[in-house]
Amino acid sequence: MTVQTVFTLEFYNNKNRMTTEIIETFSELGLSENILKALTEMGFEKPSPIQAQGIPAVMQGSDVIGQAQTGTGKTAAFGIPVLERIDTSSNAVQALVLCPTRELAVQVSEEIGRLAKFTRGIKIEAIYGGDSIERQIRSLKKGVHIVVGTPGRVMDHMERKTLKFDEVRMMVLDEADEMLDMGFREDIESILADMPADRQTILFSATMSKPIMSITKRFLNDPILIKVVRNELTNVNIEQVCYEVKPQAKVEVMTRLIDMYHLKSLLVFCNTKRKVDEIVEELQLRGYASEGIHGDLRQQQRSNVMSKFKAGVTTILVATDVAARGIDVSGLDGVINYDIPLDEEYYVHRIGRTGRAGMSGKAFSLVARDEKFRLKSIENYTKVKIEKGVIPSYEDIVGVRKARFVESISATIQSGDIDLYQDVLEMLHHSGFSTEQIVGAMAKQIMGVQKNEYADSNLAWEERRSDRFERRGGDDRRSGGRFDRGNERRGNDRFSGGSERRSDSRSEGARFGEPKRNAAPEAGMTRLFLSLGRKDHILPKDIVGAIAGEANIPGKTIGAIDIYDKFTFVDVPERDARAVLRAMDGNTIKGKPVQIDIAK
Repeated sequence: MTVQTVFTLEFYNNKNRMTTEIIETFSELGLSENILKALTEMGFEKPSPIQAQGIPAVMQGSDVIGQAQTGTGKTAAFGIPVLERIDTSSNAVQALVLCPTRELAVQVSEEIGRLAKFTRGIKIEAIYGGDSIERQIRSLKKGVHIVVGTPGRVMDHMERKTLKFDEVRMMVLDEADEMLDMGFREDIESILADMPADRQTILFSATMSKPIMSITKRFLNDPILIKVVRNELTNVNIEQVCYEVKPQAKVEVMTRLIDMYHLKSLLVFCNTKRKVDEIVEELQLRGYASEGIHGDLRQQQRSNVMSKFKAGVTTILVATDVAARGIDVSGLDGVINYDIPLDEEYYVHRIGRTGRAGMSGKAFSLVARDEKFRLKSIENYTKVKIEKGVIPSYEDIVGVRKARFVESISATIQSGDIDLYQDVLEMLHHSGFSTEQIVGAMAKQIMGVQKNEYADSNLAWEERRSDRFERRGGDDRRSGGRFDRGNERRGNDRFSGGSERRSDSRSEGARFGEPKRNAAPEAGMTRLFLSLGRKDHILPKDIVGAIAGEANIPGKTIGAIDIYDKFTFVDVPERDARAVLRAMDGNTIKGKPVQIDIAK
């Protein structure tokens, strides 16, 4: 993915001024020969923008805030200065790097290790939950210079007094926004408060939210703010295509795309942990080598999954956005957005996994009808028009597999060493089968194409009159429209049973099967859809309690709640909507799993 970027350098005072001259090589940054040698071996030719501006700022000893996305090379931007400042004559911890996930902690420690390959005597340790704390304690006692860890496990070691910060010179917060979203704010503040006052603090975040700025004002001294501003996302190496698909047909369409484009190494993204498990099960039943990764897996399970994927034993990795943070994979053939992400920036993170290092990649998005508005928001955000694709037909897939079968057989014949098997054809002839029957049966068995329950015409969602009305921007009553009498009756069926307000009162309209409230939510509020309703015996107090408790927002700020037979609408403050969606993802209300999304 090629990203056109500009740097906006903002300063909290006039003391920390930096040059904005263009830096073309790492040697211009004044790095040691050992680091330059490691960079050359790793294939780095010239510094990325965040490295060109970030390395000098960190090297001069200033506190630094780097606003940059995943994949911009920020690990080297702080990792190189950290290595340059380590004193190997002391075995004390001199640098601490905090990461939101276990995978990212491992990835960061490994990359710093590669940068330190030719620098003798530097010891690096990754500490995170799920790994043996006893092993970590033994390693820390032997002496470690750089610790890369997750907030929870770092706090564990602090409480056990097995991790001491007396000689820490540098503190790095990587993916700070993600750590706050995951609820680590108190841990982060406790760790920062325990650090030496004269330390240098470096913070990297994709966004500069109020909580992030609060931390910087409290714990950083006159920091330099380096922003990588995306003017336009031009993904010249990535083919981006979307497919309008019925929700129940997404797995079928996905497997057709895998077969059509012969995707051997693929990352599939979902919005929920439960969906990850469901997709993996369906893919495995269809014969695809797939594994899932999400927050509920133990560390040993996650390590096994990643090992198999990197070794090529597993060809399809299904993941949630949070679990995919820190996954170090290269050479992906493509990425499939099974669910359209709730946050536009997640889309950028997802497709950035393919098309790296000048290689080509494919990014396919499976768009259900109620996700089309999210896709439009992504197009507006990235300033890229995502082309609409045509779903491959069953005949297309059979044709592609036939061609590959012929290529495979031809290659096997040309390779020789088939004399031992040539009598198989004669044996089958003696059983009464013709050559054509034998070849056909072998092709069917090897290609593995099975007729399924989906007709080609039953995969994409049909265009509604309301869709045409929306595009034309005019009245569609001539053709019946959304509000003709027939559709009005069908619409009432959808709400049969009526709605229930937060006061538990019911109106006359509700008794006759009409929805009580169709008005837009109040200003400053966002309406959410919940997949539970009156049939699930939930009450307004249950919804308020679940949202307030999980999302950590005051219950009194939650607005109107309309409970119908099979679903519920609830209004929450706009500023809290994303937090509620994240907190309730894969959660339950009164023991029943709930799906939640922004109401359309």
